[in-house]
Amino acid sequence: MKYRFLIYISHTYALPIGIPLQEEIKRRNFDMKWFSELDPPKSYFPENGDLIAHIEDAIDYEPHIVLCITDVVADFLPGLKVQIFHGFLANKHSDAKGHFRIRGLFDLYCTQGPSTTIPFKEIQQKKKYFLVRETGWSKVDPLFKIEEKERNKPTILLSSTFSPKYSWLYNTEVIEEIKRLSKTGEFEFLAVLHPKMDKEKIAIIKKLQHENFKFYDTTNIIPLFREADIMFSDTTSAITEFILQKKPVVTFRNNKPAPHLINITNPGEIEDAIRKAISSPEDLLSNINAYIHETHPYFDGKSSERVISTCIEVLLAEKQDLAKKPLNLVRRYQLRKKLGYFTLKSYRKPFTLNRKD
Repeated sequence: MKYRFLIYISHTYALPIGIPLQEEIKRRNFDMKWFSELDPPKSYFPENGDLIAHIEDAIDYEPHIVLCITDVVADFLPGLKVQIFHGFLANKHSDAKGHFRIRGLFDLYCTQGPSTTIPFKEIQQKKKYFLVRETGWSKVDPLFKIEEKERNKPTILLSSTFSPKYSWLYNTEVIEEIKRLSKTGEFEFLAVLHPKMDKEKIAIIKKLQHENFKFYDTTNIIPLFREADIMFSDTTSAITEFILQKKPVVTFRNNKPAPHLINITNPGEIEDAIRKAISSPEDLLSNINAYIHETHPYFDGKSSERVISTCIEVLLAEKQDLAKKPLNLVRRYQLRKKLGYFTLKSYRKPFTLNRKD
């Protein structure tokens, strides 16, 4: 059977999550296309894949499986709708409004590790209209395929959330301290910011560039993870992606500080915290290992393979025990308005492909 896959995205940061999935789909010789709700990602095609331009064409494509790197998906699209997630649990919001928010649109959640699998399965038992399977996360597959590089000096990767409430870029004292440390020549700084970061903040970082400070305008941040020895950040899911390498992270006023992080609250503590992180103390590494075990205990670079296999398995399985998804009238109207496509059609039961098809 030649299955038809559709990767459904909204923002450019979905690309490095979807590309490993695309590679696995093509490796199996299945059909593969992309669809974007919004315009910005469209400029990245056709270099990154076959993009469907209009929602009508996505419907005509009749996908068997829709891999959603979004918070929502058009309910009137055919196919099994699978939540892939666009980040790790970042603790910026409450469970009800954040990572564990259930919008009533997905048939299957492919979770990243026990810390997300367990809560979603608890919700599944209550809602009874979706399934949960732990697969690991496709974006970090390349993290385990890139060789380490030797470095002449300690390298620090700077990252930040775009949320003003949590971003260190909204603290001038932090910026000045980073600037001072970069000018000592003792460290090398690499900076990468969220695509939705305020343009004025991006401009500030660009102005800091010199021989020991480089800014990268990219969504493909895994190569930068490999280049760095430690990360300096705040409250963002990129912290988890980086720490899977068992490398320390210094956070500034993290929303939920934990033992696997070196969290500070005062700009004057940055240098000491960086030196501590570079020394990789045993107790910190032990806490990092424990955190990884709960968050993403997969180091084989085969999460995309597990996602695709799981999707096909669920697609073919009988799902009579699952209830219909909720009516979601307001959200359904909002999706139709956003996409400029109005229809009464809505797939409330999870799609099942007859094995004879």
